[in-house]
Amino acid sequence: MRIEEMTKPELEAWGLELKKEYESYKAKNLKLNMARGKPSDTQLDLSVGMLNILNGDYIASDGTDVRNYGLLEGIPEARELFADILGTTADNVIIGGNSSLNIMFDTVSRAMFNGVLPGSTPWIKQGEIKFVCPAPGYDRHFTICEYFGIEMIKVDMLSDGPDMDQVESLVVADAAIKGIWCVPMYSNPDGITYSDAVVSRLAGMKTAAPDFRIFWDNAYCLHHLDKNDKAKLLNIYDVCKEMGNEDRVYMFSSTSKVTFPGAGISAIAASSANIAHTKNQLASQTISYNKIDQMAHCKFLRDIHGVNAHMEKHAVILKPKFDAVASILSKELADLGCASWTNPKGGYFISLNTLDGCAKRVVQLCKEVGVVLTGAGATYPYGKDPRDRNIRIAPSFPPLAELVMAMELLCLCVKMASVEKFLAG
Repeated sequence: MRIEEMTKPELEAWGLELKKEYESYKAKNLKLNMARGKPSDTQLDLSVGMLNILNGDYIASDGTDVRNYGLLEGIPEARELFADILGTTADNVIIGGNSSLNIMFDTVSRAMFNGVLPGSTPWIKQGEIKFVCPAPGYDRHFTICEYFGIEMIKVDMLSDGPDMDQVESLVVADAAIKGIWCVPMYSNPDGITYSDAVVSRLAGMKTAAPDFRIFWDNAYCLHHLDKNDKAKLLNIYDVCKEMGNEDRVYMFSSTSKVTFPGAGISAIAASSANIAHTKNQLASQTISYNKIDQMAHCKFLRDIHGVNAHMEKHAVILKPKFDAVASILSKELADLGCASWTNPKGGYFISLNTLDGCAKRVVQLCKEVGVVLTGAGATYPYGKDPRDRNIRIAPSFPPLAELVMAMELLCLCVKMASVEKFLAG
């Protein structure tokens, strides 16, 4: 029976049953964490062979000794690898450290204080600066905006990407809007992959700001759950180039969830003009990033085919966890009408929507019995979900048995919060 069809006495009786079950969980003294999309130990073990792979070979393909200074833009092998990952050429790639988030932060910082290209007015000298933020989205993107005092304008995520009617109407009317955050493949947290139409509209739309930039955080482009059922994403750089907006997009990716989050490599790819401007400014910041790490990755992963084969091993570990989450949500909540959720083909998250006004209560109930979730509202700018309904589920880190227990408890808490909502009128 759907929850809205229940009478008040039925809701009260069910609520007492749910509370009794909830108290039994308290007695278990659980300590389970699904707050962030971390690879599990089993996934990390897949890359242990990389740690000793150099075996005295420290010479890059251009003859550079990777133990020494040089190659600010990264070793040729790493640039080629990320060019294949991001769909561009090696000349348009700069390799960074272990965090693409760091590169994104620095890219915003450079635009703020130096402008996007030589001769461009720094954003900080242009008055109020704004970013379009599709939501639900990635909380750390929003944190970057808050750090720099950039106003965030929320637009809705639809089943094929951001609501482009909203996006286009905003950017064409306001020159203070300088950017948009995008996680275009298996988005965080909905697992949505942008349609060809959305990519084309982003690439070709008219903007009031000539220095508008798309921050294309392609963090999950390698993270398919089924090698026979992969989402496909149109190459935005190619479309931007075709439409005369070659400089519009910055593309980012990393090996954070491919090898080791604490010791991976990352990359920015963009137009020749953007890359030249970025490299010129980087020269004041660093002599080079960790080329030994770059070399180890290239020897371990070899090429794009080696990367894909490695990611299939990750999928073997991850898919049962995603399947378990989907199965439990369906079993416990599908017939009640009190929640909906996504079933992504890849990435690291599942997005759960409760009834309006219930997400914070669900997270609180889970926390009180030892299950930590991403904070309700974290997937929205300023941490404010206007409907208080979205919860990001991160299935990757817990062992399967613990994940199952955590999901059963989460579903119990969704039911409790829903009953409370209906009884409160």
